[in-house]
Amino acid sequence: MENDYVLRNDTFPKELNWLLILLQSDISDGDTVQCKPDGMDWEYFLQIAKHHRVYPAVYVRLNALESDVVPSYVLQSLRSYYNNNTFQMLYLSSEMEGICKQLGERHIRSLMLKGPVLAQELYGDVSLRTSKDLDILVSIDDVERAESILVSQGYVVDHEFPRVLEDWKWRFHHISFLHPEKRIQIELHWRLNPDMGKEPGFELLWDRSRVSAITKYPVHFLGKEDLFLFLVSHGARHAWFRLRWITDIDKIVHKGLEWPVLRELLLEYNCTHVGGQALLLVSDLFKTPIDQEILSITKGQLQRKLARNSLIFIKNTVNLCSEPHAELDKLYRKYMYLLRWGQQKWNFIIRRFYPSSLDAEALPLPKALHFLYVPLRPFLWLMRQIKQHSSI
Repeated sequence: MENDYVLRNDTFPKELNWLLILLQSDISDGDTVQCKPDGMDWEYFLQIAKHHRVYPAVYVRLNALESDVVPSYVLQSLRSYYNNNTFQMLYLSSEMEGICKQLGERHIRSLMLKGPVLAQELYGDVSLRTSKDLDILVSIDDVERAESILVSQGYVVDHEFPRVLEDWKWRFHHISFLHPEKRIQIELHWRLNPDMGKEPGFELLWDRSRVSAITKYPVHFLGKEDLFLFLVSHGARHAWFRLRWITDIDKIVHKGLEWPVLRELLLEYNCTHVGGQALLLVSDLFKTPIDQEILSITKGQLQRKLARNSLIFIKNTVNLCSEPHAELDKLYRKYMYLLRWGQQKWNFIIRRFYPSSLDAEALPLPKALHFLYVPLRPFLWLMRQIKQHSSI
């Protein structure tokens, strides 16, 4: 990619830089060996390979090299991770097919967003990508019925939220379920992303969907350009703190995309900045060649600033979803504000004043009086804050 902008990743530790080399699609085994730095901290190397969820691809690459490139215990550890992941992905594949069949037999259309179908589509082998859960998208009109099917299959809601008012349909974008015996988590989506951002409706996504070849029962998943749109939106929302998400972008770019179609899609759904951010990251970190037809979306100052800020989260091995980190949490909040485009910023502010189901829980009112939650919103919010602080 010919670009006058280079990300500043020179502060990355050598172990992380070599991990990036191992993940490049176009590098030869000889170049991989030649680029290996001296004095590697192999424990740290294993730690970051696991943190970034890229150990399956790293194991396959290292296993093909000369036997003395890495210590034997490193390869054995990676082999163990790889084998465990293979069993996990096969397990998820079986459950995915069963759940999609249950939904389909009750005339509920479903789209798999990630999981085994994504691994097969991008990597050509379900064992080469990790996945901790199944993400299933259904129409908003089918959410309640899909929930009842999951419950009938032994799943329980993992993170419940109140649904007294209809606000849950736009405040949230999925419900998490966990099977206590199978230890499988399912996220039931009715939107691709949170924050009320503009996105393709379910009917459009369904019409452009494809059918996976890894199961006997037809399992649908996103079309190429829709998949790119979803992957860059998801990765950007998490500040790309796992290299697995950037590796996905490398793979989908190498498989080929209809760039004019994708450019129009990114423009229509206000995602040009996150698409440009993703291409900057994958070009600079993975040396992925970017087609001239789409190169223009990487030129904006916002794209460049977002990409540069992401390097902070990639470098620090912290799970932004579950591990509190005072300094990074503050930087992440600033990053998220920068990430939101104009209308999303307004939506973010406005919804703070809009009544929520939490208000209805705090002060139950008859449906005919629900309009009172609008003027009462500030007082109910303050009451919840006082109650929360007094319980600490």
